[in-house]
Amino acid sequence: MPPTRDSNGFIIVAVLWILAALATLVGVYATYVANTAIAARVNNDRVQVEALVYAGLELTAFRLAAPDEKSRPTSGAFRFQLGRSQVGVAFRTEAARIDLNLAPKPMLSGLFATLGAKKDDADFIAERIIGWRKKSELTGQNEEADRYRTARLDYAPRQAPFQNVAELKLVLGMPPALAERALPFVTIFNGKPEIDVNEAAPEVVASLPFMTADIAAAILQQRDPRNPKAVIPLLGQSRTSVSSEGANAARAIIQVAFETGRLVQADVVILIMDGGAEPYRILSWRDDFDGPV
Repeated sequence: MPPTRDSNGFIIVAVLWILAALATLVGVYATYVANTAIAARVNNDRVQVEALVYAGLELTAFRLAAPDEKSRPTSGAFRFQLGRSQVGVAFRTEAARIDLNLAPKPMLSGLFATLGAKKDDADFIAERIIGWRKKSELTGQNEEADRYRTARLDYAPRQAPFQNVAELKLVLGMPPALAERALPFVTIFNGKPEIDVNEAAPEVVASLPFMTADIAAAILQQRDPRNPKAVIPLLGQSRTSVSSEGANAARAIIQVAFETGRLVQADVVILIMDGGAEPYRILSWRDDFDGPV
């Protein structure tokens, strides 16, 4: 029996539905393939960035691995090309920064005063930093924790060493903007209460106890990392807050430039190991591959 007009129409509709479903599947598969390709490219770029940063760290560690600590450079910069990517590295001793866990109150207060805080506010913040990092010595009493409760904060001070400089933003009385301004000048990896005045930023030099604007200007003009003791006669009473030697920890700022024009920057702190199987250990790693940090 020959097909009727109605059955022919049904077959055509069914075929059209099948074709539409196939087109949808093809579209979904094409989207999946495209997304997979993008993800693979992103992952490949991430692998390349990490490999190039590690290459920069290896070369930095090589420059810092002098047998005699006194002969180690406290800063430096270099560039190299690997494949089609350009890599720039600048490194500096962490002794150029103020250690949040070890710096005395006058230096901490001096930093925040230098960054714009009023003296009383700077002193209060310095006391609260010490209160954050120091365990209460009174049995059954915790005045520092009480201050946070009185301020109706939903957390208490760590009362143990800072684990990250970002904790500075949690310290009682710390304005967020002031904490942001301070972050480039502080660390938890210096390992000493003193700073390396030959490598420190001008803001850190100005933070030293008994420092004046004239003395700071003279130090910045005459200092020479290759002759670290040259500025000691200028320091006066600030001498006790200064070290003429760097630290075993160094910060490397590594910029990777891809041939596409994309730039990725990593901020990595490494600890030079004296002896042992590994020449250095990574203490901190931040990069802006996935966006600003």
